[in-house]
Amino acid sequence: MTNSTHEQANSAVPERAGRKEWTALAVLMLPLLLVSMDVSVLYFAVPAISADLEPSGTQQLWIFDIYAFVLAGLLMTMGSLGDRIGRRKLLVFGAAAFGAASLTAAYANSAELLIAARAVLGIGGATLMPSTMALVRTMFRDAGQRAKAIGIWSGVMVAGIALGSVMSGILVEHFWWGSVFLVNLPAMVLLLVLAPVLIPEFKDPKPGRFDLLSVPLSMAAVLPVVYGVKEIAAEGLEPAYVASLAVGLVFAALFVHRQRTTESPLISPALFRGRGFAPAVLLNLISSLSMMGSAYFTTQYLQSVLGKSAMEAALWALLPSVLIGFAAPVATALVQRGMNRAYVVSTGFVVSAFGYGLLTLIGTDSMWTVLTGAGLLACGAVVVGSQLTDLALSSAPAEKAGSASSLLETGQEFGGALGMALLGTIGNAVYRSEIPDAAPAEAHETLGGALAVAQHLPDKAASALTEAAREAFTSGMHVAAFTGAAVLLLAAAVAAVTLRRITPAEAPTEPEPAKALA
Repeated sequence: MTNSTHEQANSAVPERAGRKEWTALAVLMLPLLLVSMDVSVLYFAVPAISADLEPSGTQQLWIFDIYAFVLAGLLMTMGSLGDRIGRRKLLVFGAAAFGAASLTAAYANSAELLIAARAVLGIGGATLMPSTMALVRTMFRDAGQRAKAIGIWSGVMVAGIALGSVMSGILVEHFWWGSVFLVNLPAMVLLLVLAPVLIPEFKDPKPGRFDLLSVPLSMAAVLPVVYGVKEIAAEGLEPAYVASLAVGLVFAALFVHRQRTTESPLISPALFRGRGFAPAVLLNLISSLSMMGSAYFTTQYLQSVLGKSAMEAALWALLPSVLIGFAAPVATALVQRGMNRAYVVSTGFVVSAFGYGLLTLIGTDSMWTVLTGAGLLACGAVVVGSQLTDLALSSAPAEKAGSASSLLETGQEFGGALGMALLGTIGNAVYRSEIPDAAPAEAHETLGGALAVAQHLPDKAASALTEAAREAFTSGMHVAAFTGAAVLLLAAAVAAVTLRRITPAEAPTEPEPAKALA
């Protein structure tokens, strides 16, 4: 064996993580859990906020949506910034901003101040999410350990979204609405204390200059598209929302052109040279589409079809997430025992598709079928997400892990918005076609509208309208679920074809060593 060959063989043996790295992972899960919880933490707090601060209808929408919009718009910027200035440094900065904004939001005395605080929470969240994923990539250099760590990361993120609404309901029931923000503070203080001790610093040793023009271009691409898709899902194909979508797509084309032509791009095109990266981003987007699309229907089904209270619905909705804890470890074990990752990912998509299949069989009193279907959807999504995240980060150079993780997460935001728009539009169209023509105009718009109208009708008429609306909603849910299952089965076939020949040799464990600073 020559000296160069011997050096390559030695460098191919990754350093295994020890107790310090696994403890650091536990610390990293704190901000991830809270950031994902903040997506849904206002579900039950909005009525109390409305009574206290008396926001206008527009202000109430911004209180709820500004966090997700700012988060989505800044993910790519913050991922690239972390690669340049250091991921631990960005993590600490984000934790401080998140904590300060949480305190401000908790004691906000006006709608304007609460909106501003929620916007800063979005900025903090945009720094924390790619930083945590990128640090996992660089702390766990051994492929098997990294796969387990990313599985934990994926499970915590999904669980956080589910826990957020329940935590909101419990806190608002026993305390005042500001308590939903104060729960962030102990975890952020703990992170600020422990991060410098347990988490090493990593950054790109040759980052190049920071391309300032790409920042507004990325936001102008992401925000109008996310806004347009979400509003189309809620209000239909209104010209203003279609225009917003078109404007975003134009800026997306300009952003891509900028990244391909500038010397120091915000998102390096080199990321897409790894054979697994582009398929992983696309397939992960589809998985997110399926999860958010199903959540759009199952939450309404539990409350409006079965008649559960908001708190009861949230608690029942937690039940499917119990299975999530088993999904990622099983998938990781299968890959480590030699099963081709393509088939594991395809199986995850098939499991989710089977969950949608169960939703096509439900009636107006099928809670356990709905919960089982939602559980299968969640399990499949975690299997897919954990494996594709590992594949994407393994395919990317270590010093670009922040940019790679930010692209994955931006894709998830798009996928969630598309899922609600695509499946929600289909379900609403079927609902409107099946609601009786004689029903009041408000009942033709949504199930919630029909139930509100029914409260003011005589008993017999109210019962007839309620039953008809629930049947119509369930029919719409059938068609949307069938569509979702078809999309997931197509994704399973694409995964089997595109990922089958991607081996560890083509997606190296440590393609280029990161710059690590004590």
